[in-house]
Amino acid sequence: MKSHELLRRLLQDRNAKELAEEMGLSTSTIYKWTEPAVNGGSGTQNPLDRVEQLIALTNGGAVAHWVCERAGGFYVKNPHLGDGSEHQPVVVATNRIVQEFAEMLSLVTMAAIDNTITEEEARDIRDRWESVKSATEEYVNCCELGHFREMKERLAKSQKPSPVSLQK
Repeated sequence: MKSHELLRRLLQDRNAKELAEEMGLSTSTIYKWTEPAVNGGSGTQNPLDRVEQLIALTNGGAVAHWVCERAGGFYVKNPHLGDGSEHQPVVVATNRIVQEFAEMLSLVTMAAIDNTITEEEARDIRDRWESVKSATEEYVNCCELGHFREMKERLAKSQKPSPVSLQK
């Protein structure tokens, strides 16, 4: 979905005039945000386009994290399939997420052993948790895309005896 389409959809539930007043903008600006920002068109670059540009210009993990936190959530970067991870056997991929989680639990246990968690320990736990979430998202993505199923099918095909070998 394009940013102007999202903003148009948001205005179905929100009064443009009230929104403009609350944001200190003109109603026409709000409506211009709901149109494509193209050369010669009446649309204008909207805040979502600017955020997207900021993310692109700054390798925006920090921007995405900030936006997600403001919305009451958290950011998990999608895995980069194509790095070979989608061709791992399901057991290897499963062991990877179990290992990631085990390392996080170990880190939590070590941090809590003295009955307190320091700022540095909290940062380390957060970093490990982000790694667990990313590894799990990669695993789920591979499941949804059928990569593990495809591997099983390819393996089954490669293990079938060929007609030539049956004749011997």
